[in-house]
Amino acid sequence: MNSKPHYLLLDGLRGVAALVVLCFHIFEAFATSHLDQRINHGYLAVDFFFILSGFVVGYAYDERWGKGRMSTWEFFKRRIIRLHPMVVMGALIGGVMFYTQRCDVWDVSAVGIGSLFIAILMNALLIPASVGTEVRGLGEMFPLNGPSWSLFFEYIGNILYALFIRRLPTWALSVLVGIAGAGLAVFAIFGPLGDICVGYSLTGTEFTGGSLRLLFSFSAGLLLSRLFKQPAANLRGAFWICSVLLVVLLAVPRIGGAHHLWMNGIYDTLCCVALFPLIVYLGAWGRAAGKFTSRLCKFLGEISYPLYLVHYPFIYLYYAWVKNHGLTFSQSLPGAAATVVGSIALAWLCLKFYDLPIRKYLGTKFARKR
Repeated sequence: MNSKPHYLLLDGLRGVAALVVLCFHIFEAFATSHLDQRINHGYLAVDFFFILSGFVVGYAYDERWGKGRMSTWEFFKRRIIRLHPMVVMGALIGGVMFYTQRCDVWDVSAVGIGSLFIAILMNALLIPASVGTEVRGLGEMFPLNGPSWSLFFEYIGNILYALFIRRLPTWALSVLVGIAGAGLAVFAIFGPLGDICVGYSLTGTEFTGGSLRLLFSFSAGLLLSRLFKQPAANLRGAFWICSVLLVVLLAVPRIGGAHHLWMNGIYDTLCCVALFPLIVYLGAWGRAAGKFTSRLCKFLGEISYPLYLVHYPFIYLYYAWVKNHGLTFSQSLPGAAATVVGSIALAWLCLKFYDLPIRKYLGTKFARKR
């Protein structure tokens, strides 16, 4: 068995980022574009997730290859068992919520039951929607549960890791990270959007940007896992320091407006290339001080992934309520609070009564124990 210590603080930070994503999507109901979106840089939480994922995958699996303890197929099985049950649940809940939200913005009556079932099945299998199966009409890969797009790229990252990236020596991995980081910076600063809030569509700009986000952040996390050495003394208060820093970075208003897009691109690049890796480093360095912080990090870590994959269907209902009644955020505050609490409660229920039991069953049946 792997006796490596568990980075509890990183679990907690993943939960903090998931909560920010939830709030970011709530404020989408009141935004006209990226320029006036509240919690403006919440989309960068995905890049933070990718860095965390690369760090955790490298930390957990790098040493298992080549020692008879891990085959490529075994790695794929483990990752599918860990990730896919909640992808399926998110698709099912998303289908139900989308079909019952009654929002004037989307004419659900034009979507037949057959089309809905096809969309649910494609989302559950992480097959991107085509023009004929995109039921929301916004060109999304996964219209029933938008955040699934990042899982699509997460799977690509895991495939690249198993087949190619893990074989790279540290110096070559550093070169890959540098090249991918340069590509991401060029896209963010000189690209058409002035940000990297991309990846949820198969169009050229979206898919290119999403690929750069994954390739840099996932590889940077892997590199960080190789380079990180636990200092002799733990950093005191690391979870709270990193949480505040992460929330502030994700909530910073749009920079540069519509006329200086490059300025916001520089900010996005700075967060991804420098500040997020620093937060992961500090989180790995620290240790939860006291029972309250330990329990909070454990809880946030446990619900983070289910919360990320089940919160968006609630956004359908909230969005429909806001748009159908022309509400301001202040007027909708009780609904916003209910969306947050309901999403957390649903995530916990899915974790305890679906995700953990399913993973335990599949792990016992299919995953080789070492």
